[in-house]
Amino acid sequence: MNLSQHIESQLYRTIQREAEALGVEVYVIGGFVRDLLLNRPNTDVDLVANTKGLELAQACAKALGIKKIDIFKTYGTAHFRYKQLDIEFVNARKESYSRESRKPDVEQGTLEDDQNRRDFTINALAISLQQHNFGEVIDPFNGLADLENKILRTPLDPDITYSDDPLRMMRAVRFANQLHFRIEEESFQAIKRNTERLNIVSMERITTELNKIILCPKPSVGFKLLFDTGLLHRFFPEMVRLHGVEKRNGIAHKDNFYHTLQVLDNLCEHSDSLWLRWSAILHDIAKPPTKRFEEGIGWTFHGHEDVGARMVPKIFARLKLPLDHQMKFVQKMVLLHLRPIALTKEEISDSAIRRLLFEAGDDIDDLMKLCRADITSKNESKVQRYLANYDIVVQKLIELEEKDRIRNFQPPITGEDIMRIFNLPPSREIGIIKNAIKDAILDGVIRNDYDEAYALMLQHATKLGLKGEG
Repeated sequence: MNLSQHIESQLYRTIQREAEALGVEVYVIGGFVRDLLLNRPNTDVDLVANTKGLELAQACAKALGIKKIDIFKTYGTAHFRYKQLDIEFVNARKESYSRESRKPDVEQGTLEDDQNRRDFTINALAISLQQHNFGEVIDPFNGLADLENKILRTPLDPDITYSDDPLRMMRAVRFANQLHFRIEEESFQAIKRNTERLNIVSMERITTELNKIILCPKPSVGFKLLFDTGLLHRFFPEMVRLHGVEKRNGIAHKDNFYHTLQVLDNLCEHSDSLWLRWSAILHDIAKPPTKRFEEGIGWTFHGHEDVGARMVPKIFARLKLPLDHQMKFVQKMVLLHLRPIALTKEEISDSAIRRLLFEAGDDIDDLMKLCRADITSKNESKVQRYLANYDIVVQKLIELEEKDRIRNFQPPITGEDIMRIFNLPPSREIGIIKNAIKDAILDGVIRNDYDEAYALMLQHATKLGLKGEG
């Protein structure tokens, strides 16, 4: 196969000429070639030279008028941007691994050596930039056939490939999910045999791959592969515990692992937000520790939203996910995810709507997306009934927000105001009065108005025996 028509441009002809002047062989290799053949966008161009890779990069940058070039002598790589592309040069490498680390010992190698060390046959494809065979695809492992057949297969023995660099097992799952490919059976079994090798991979690297899976259009595919191979058990035991159905007295609960994946897929149809997707993953994470069987009632999971919210920081910390506003957002979603559902089952009061608006704030729209995604019943009429009730809740939210300005509201009288008016230090009484004002506004007893709040403050202060400033 020859792809010269796809790479006939100033960039590649310049690289070819400069390589020829240096007496160097150079090839485009890896993911860019794969995605070119799959007609997928990719702006990362990896070039491998048989020698003088850094010199070639500098010569090409000069010829193309590139002022800024990054050279990493330790790693033997060079990088520059050209138009919309990230161009990286490296010398062909041969790698050998120790049992204790996924960081290889590297030495100068040939193109064949470099292709041998690749994770999958579809990522070992190279395009020649030599004059005599410009554009020819170098395919020693039948990667073209694997692309055609949508198969993920390692170039060499999969046990060696995965044991040497165990992150490749996560990448196999990610590529299978992203590209809609099947992991070849021998490779799949090798992953199952080598899951314990994931222990030598940093959690940051694992989570980077996991987030890429979560951002796929249908991430349940990746999570099922992670579960079936045993990889998920290595780094996310809380999610694994969701799996399974227990039956007692003929009564069974649903499999919360597959329910969670359905919620995640449902949500992905309406949101690209990584953190809202994490909220879907964790919304029922506390069902295993809160599961109880109650005679005459069946299975219950009382308080799983509260327990789940308290589990979020520990899970985020272990997975090396950010512990700032993203974690707080997920925690809020987990804590509140049952609130709109409860509103659909009863007469919707203005007070309940105000409280939901107050607690969710600007995240109310995301919360409603999560709650809609949480409807996974196979009973279509039940689904439609719940969705119709949600429409009513949303309309009430809009109406009350326009009227009462509750979203993210701050009570018109602050704790500092109360301390100043009654000449008080920080104390229990201040909290009592603040909460009374907040509750009165949320319950519709008074408007979100300074004068009405001030009058109510005086009433409660009198009950508490407080005297104001004159």
